[in-house]
Parts: sequence; C-alpha cells; structure tokens
Amino acid sequence: MTSATRVEVAIVGAGFAGIGVAIALQRAGRDDIVLLERGASVGGTWRDNTYPGIACDVPAHLYGFATHPNPAWSGTFATGAEIHAYLERVVDDEGLRDRLRLNAPVQSAEWDAARSVWVIRTAPAHAGEAGEVIVADVLVLACGRLTEPAIPRISGLEHFPGPLFHSARWDHTAQLAGARVGVVGTGASAVQIVPELARTAAHVTLFQRTPAWIVPRGGEAYSEGDRARFFTDPASLEALRADLYAEGEERFASRSGDSVAAAAAEAVARAHLERQVPDPALRVALTPDYAFGCKRVLLSDDFYPAVASGAVSLVSSALSAVDGSTLVASDGSRHEVDALVLATGFASARQPYAELVVGEQGRSLAEHWSGGMTAFASTVVSGFPNMFVLNGPNASLGHSSSVLMIEEQAGYVARVLDGRSGRVLRVDPAAERAYTGEIARAAASTRWMTGGCRNWYVDDRSGRLTLLWPGTVDAFRARLARADGSEFLPTTDRTPADRHGPDREPALEGSSA
Repeated sequence: MTSATRVEVAIVGAGFAGIGVAIALQRAGRDDIVLLERGASVGGTWRDNTYPGIACDVPAHLYGFATHPNPAWSGTFATGAEIHAYLERVVDDEGLRDRLRLNAPVQSAEWDAARSVWVIRTAPAHAGEAGEVIVADVLVLACGRLTEPAIPRISGLEHFPGPLFHSARWDHTAQLAGARVGVVGTGASAVQIVPELARTAAHVTLFQRTPAWIVPRGGEAYSEGDRARFFTDPASLEALRADLYAEGEERFASRSGDSVAAAAAEAVARAHLERQVPDPALRVALTPDYAFGCKRVLLSDDFYPAVASGAVSLVSSALSAVDGSTLVASDGSRHEVDALVLATGFASARQPYAELVVGEQGRSLAEHWSGGMTAFASTVVSGFPNMFVLNGPNASLGHSSSVLMIEEQAGYVARVLDGRSGRVLRVDPAAERAYTGEIARAAASTRWMTGGCRNWYVDDRSGRLTLLWPGTVDAFRARLARADGSEFLPTTDRTPADRHGPDREPALEGSSA
C-alpha cells in the first residue's frame, strides 16, 4: 500500500496564483507546503500559450509580484516567454523548487470528515508509476480560469483534413507560411495572432461573431539605459509601478460604465478604428453594437491594419459548419482553407477542476457552483472546510492587473491561517450569500450587466456576474480587510496535531500498492 505525504497546505496550480500564495505563506512562516502542478513547468497560461505574437496587455511593471520587481522587462508590455521566465525565476528566488511537484495533475481532492483533512490524489507522472496521495490540513485551489480551451460544437469540425488546433495549444509543427488559414474568433488572442499570420500566410479568413472595442496599445521598448536605471534605482521602479497602478484604477470608471468616462474611452476607440480602417463598409463591420466595456476591451495597434490590408478577409458571421476543407459561415458563405485556428476562449465561468473537489456531505464544488461560482471574500466557500480559491469567483479585473487581486487574496489566506490555531474553518453559508448579494448589487448597473452584449464574465445559468470584481483594487483590499473572522462558523473541531511524516500516516483505503 502507498503511504501518504503529510503537509499543512496543499496548493493546486503553479501559475501566478499558486506561486503568489506560496510566497505569502512562506513569508508568514508557513513552509510546510506542497505545490501540485499538472504541467511540466510552472507558469500556467504563460506556459501553455505560445502562439505567435503572445504578450500581456497589462503593463509589465504592474503584471508582477510587488515582492519581486523585475528591472529587466524588455518594454512596456512583456511577451509571453518573458513572463514564463519571470515566474521560473521567482520560484527559484523563493526557494520553492523542492516543494514543487510537476507533471502531477490532481485526480481528486476529498474532505475526510473523520480526520478533518483533505485527501488529494494525483495522477502518475509516467506510465507504470503510482500517483501520489497528499494529506493536507488546508487546500488552496489556484487553478486559474484560462486553462481549459473552449472548443465550439461545429458540425464536421472533427473531420477537417488539415492542421486544426486551439490558440492555447498552438501546433508549432504546422506549416502555416504560404497556407490559407482560417481563424475563428476576434477576442484577445485573435487580435495578436491575426497580424502575425497575415505576414506569412497566403491568406487569412477571419470569422467574427461579435466585434470588439479596440483601443491603441502604444507602449515602447525599454532601452539599456532604462533597464540600468531600474536596476540601480529601485525607487524609480516603485514610482513607475505606483503610476501604473493609479492609471489602472482610473480605468475602472470607463470599463464599468461611468457615462462620461465610457463616452471618452469609446471616442478613442472609434477614432482608432477610423484612423486605421479607410473602408467605410469594413469599419461598420468592425464596430460593436453594444456598450463600451460590456466585453473585454482590447489593445492593439496592428489588428485593424492587418484586417484592412487585403491579406485578411473578414467574415462577419460565426462559423456554423465544416465541410472537408470548406468552412461554412452562418450567413451561408463558403471559404476554402488549409489550416484552422480556434481562438475561441476558455471554459472560464465553469471551472473544470470543480468536478474533482468534494467537500462535506459528499457534495462536489461543481454542484455547489451549479448556479454560478460563489465564495465569501471571493476566496472561501461554504461546505468546503479549510479550503481557499484564488483567481476564482469575482476575483478577476476588467481594468487592471489580476496579479494585484492574487496578492490581496494570498494575504487574506495567510492572515486567516495565522488565526486558525488548528481549528477547522467552515464558512457560514449566510456570509457567503450576503457577499454574493453585495456583488450582485454592485454589478447591477455596470456595463457588464446592462451593456447589451453576451460576455464571459456573466454565468449564463444564473445571469450573475461571477468572474469580475465589480470595483477597484482599492475597494477589494478594503473589503478583505473588513473580514474579521466572523465569516467562519464557531467550531470545536481541530485538525490532528501530528503531521510529521508519511511513516506515521497509515495507508489510505483505496491506495494502490
């Protein structure tokens, strides 16, 4: 029988969220932790997404941990490879390597009520090996929201004869230079991919179900002198981050629906479109019919020129069927292509990991979230003792860096655990309901709810805003600061004190030999 590894905290996921909470716990004196990562390296979405042109649309000096400033960013916006390398360095700098389990996808995580612990089972890293069993006092889900590609249900798609892949699973062996390439979607990934493909493909056919509001990206490359100054003068780097933070907080007004701010931002987007697309008919096709901010606002200086160049054909219609190598749009038009890229987003509102997590009374997290994700403080969930979720319910932003939210959540986790004193933390369902009500009231008048679009921030089962925090980062920080422990039910349950090694832990029922 296989014995179990015993730890205080098991963290699932080693992207920004998992690394961020590990940093916070270690700095709070809690180093009895393990990081479980399904991939072959850390980095999450910045490991998985390697498509041409991938970069972050949040300024680099705001898209990193406050405890780990990076003077070496190449420019205002970092590339995906740079961000991945940054996370690898942070893991080394924090000494997290020996707590990291790579190629260890979680198969199940179940609350053991008799022992008041979480039992987590991982899949084997290699064929013929046994998976690992982790017994943890505390479970932290840091699995991300942009992990599982959303593949549209399109008749005949599975029979497409050429290269076919999602943007998050880019096939670098596919010969796209000189090929006719179809791209489905005009979201954040597509606006980066299409200009790159247009430079080398014979032709690009772009299927647009809904146009996006796009504003100038701008930015610049940092010179060697800039980077040297950031290295030698940390105060200048802190000042830059503070300026970027303030700019981000100011953007909340235009994204959430302040009429004056939104009108000004929309005017910028319309001028950008008019300046870059001379054809009036094409401009009409690229102009959204919903309120600015209702969907994610995109940043690009080269998407419109690519679409207007003649190298790209815009199909203002969804892809409805695939007939061999012919793509059939819902408007009936037919288009011959050699390869097909699906830039169709992710399963964000319905987190796939929720099926694997089982709390009290044998209820899964997916069942608890069957009407849309909920949590108190966007972090703790009733019915799931000693469990925290980062980057989950209402913990994303539409106006600034998600890393800022992760840092606030990680601080909350560390603070709550400091006050736990071995007792079992059970969230009061009334506290979770009240917090959910707060979110609903704050979101009710925002463009995400009233802007006349369908977006991935709103759960279609309940019609609630479940992805975004409907406020500023300052407001989120203040809300978490008001959490005084009353969100947890009084309890006399305690986690067993002896956590010293697998040799003292009996083999678990059902473990493989």
